[in-house]
Amino acid sequence: MNENAIISTIVYTFLAFTLLAITLILFYYFSNKKITRNLIQKKELEIRYEKDLTHAIIGAQEKERLRIAQDLHDDISSKLSVVSLHIHLLDFDNLEREEYNDLKNKIIHLVNKTAESARQISHDLLPPILEKFGLHAAIDALCSEINLSKTIQVSYSNSLYFAKAEEEKNLHIFRILQELINNSIKHGESSHIQIAFIGKDGKNTCIYKDDGKGFSLDEQTLKGGLGLRNIRSRVELINGTLKMESETNKGITVEFTF
Repeated sequence: MNENAIISTIVYTFLAFTLLAITLILFYYFSNKKITRNLIQKKELEIRYEKDLTHAIIGAQEKERLRIAQDLHDDISSKLSVVSLHIHLLDFDNLEREEYNDLKNKIIHLVNKTAESARQISHDLLPPILEKFGLHAAIDALCSEINLSKTIQVSYSNSLYFAKAEEEKNLHIFRILQELINNSIKHGESSHIQIAFIGKDGKNTCIYKDDGKGFSLDEQTLKGGLGLRNIRSRVELINGTLKMESETNKGITVEFTF
């Protein structure tokens, strides 16, 4: 092989390696750019999801505050106004003994009713039984209270241990059940509800079923209901998973882990 051929081989080899190097550099650049873009998109989705979750939680909090304000105004405030009016009537000098006693009894009755309303609002905010005796006792009491109405029956079974120290998680689970039961009564028009806590696939699981009207599980329905968004938000807060099954006129089955 002559000298020119050797030089040509070296040049072509160099060019081939240069081309390969450029190709590898470009491949790495565009691959890295694509990975970076995917990471940015993923981060944006996470941020958007966190915003939606935060908005749902804030919306639930504001809804609860509005309900409490209405309860205070419509129930307690109105009763106290009547109490105040009756107390002023006691100052009348021309009251007969019977009228005086009647007014006094009405005032005592109204004060007792007001205290009962205050206890109920306090119970709704944080059920004392949940704080004192734990989640199992609180759910059992909730179901018993609903069963007393005779309009809907709730069956409750539990094979799990709820750690009393996990107060925040227990409160979220209790609120999820309250929201589900509220939906079954108000929207589902159910006559029977089943609640079961079991171990499933190595996870603590709650299975909730009702025999109500059910609904179509399209994406718009799931996004539209504040109650469902609140449930999803609370499940996320306890690092759980949520699965719903429902069809029109076939009730609903909700399964969440925690």
